[in-house]
Amino acid sequence: MRKVDNIVMHCTATAQSAKVESIVNYWRNNLKWKNPGYHFIIEADGKVHNLQSIEKPSNGVRGHNSKSIHVSYIGGIDGDGKGLDNRTPEQKESQIWILKKLKSKFPSAKILGHRDFPGVKKECPSFDVKSWLEEVGLE
Repeated sequence: MRKVDNIVMHCTATAQSAKVESIVNYWRNNLKWKNPGYHFIIEADGKVHNLQSIEKPSNGVRGHNSKSIHVSYIGGIDGDGKGLDNRTPEQKESQIWILKKLKSKFPSAKILGHRDFPGVKKECPSFDVKSWLEEVGLE
């Protein structure tokens, strides 16, 4: 099993109606990535898609992927492209479920937002992960 130091929360910075297939195609065709951006992606209805084995890195945060697992929800922006926490109750429920599962497997891993890494200039995941974890009793 690979060493995991971080579980990183993301948003796709797309409309909540974006399709998983189109996000994956964007990574593959536009960015020319061989690996997906996230290990898990959560649709607005709460459905979780596993895009990459947790034994392999994905492309979530440059320079931190070898020791991170990445979890994203579809959404995270308003109509003008500005950061907005527009997670549905179903997405939040799925986030809690997957975080509990991952923390039981990697108890020493820190749960962080993409924007919590040094040098990151994104709003992703468009909410304060630390505050939310406290609110839902995960920290």
